[in-house]
Amino acid sequence: MFVSKFLSESFAVAKTELKKLMRDPTELFSRAVQPFLWLAVFGQVLNRVRGIHSGHVDYLAFITPGILAQSVLFSAIFHGIAVIWERDLGVIHKLLVSPAYRASLVFGKAISAGFRGIVQAIVIFFITFFLGIDIAHGPVTILGVVICVLMGSAIFSTFSLIVACLVKTRERFMGVGQVLTMPMFFASNAIYPLKLMPEWLQAIARVNPLTYLVDALRGLLIGGGQGLYGLKEDLSILAVIFLALFTVAARLYPTLIR
Repeated sequence: MFVSKFLSESFAVAKTELKKLMRDPTELFSRAVQPFLWLAVFGQVLNRVRGIHSGHVDYLAFITPGILAQSVLFSAIFHGIAVIWERDLGVIHKLLVSPAYRASLVFGKAISAGFRGIVQAIVIFFITFFLGIDIAHGPVTILGVVICVLMGSAIFSTFSLIVACLVKTRERFMGVGQVLTMPMFFASNAIYPLKLMPEWLQAIARVNPLTYLVDALRGLLIGGGQGLYGLKEDLSILAVIFLALFTVAARLYPTLIR
């Protein structure tokens, strides 16, 4: 009974978010520009830098999983600002007085963030085809990428929701979001191998969830031993991180209206 009610409520929230996204797809198109610039401009330049060793893999193929993970991060990390807007419009108040579980409201938000992540993945697959980047495109690979993208989107959107619950204003949220996103991106293995980092930065990268998302995607899209930890270990770590963040977010969600 609990599980069926929890899932039905979560998917109802996700369906509502999807309808809002379909009515205004401008955000999706605007975010599609960023991965193209990273791969077509930034990647082309760094591909000529001899100091970055990506092994036997072409550098553009090496950073493609990192750019996908970055797109997931950037599209999900600002998900919390929409929640603040909903609070100001009174939507959150209506949700919290409904008989729906607080956890299902948070989980529904996490699922809806996955829609944006999947669109980003589709865009990047098209970009790699256009640029002739050699990555795997098999059905098993695509399924694995979808699972990873959903997991990453859920993690960063839930983390964003926690930040929104703590700061409570759009101005503070934008400031905190800007401070967090770029350090998380550069303190990961998205655009260079971990072994190139100093030891202190490697230690930070190992507690950065983006590192494990990139590693899982790199193992799927490139293979050949490019993944450092293995897909099962990466997904297990990501699942633990999501459960921890989900638990905190479910407890903090009602505090938005205080």
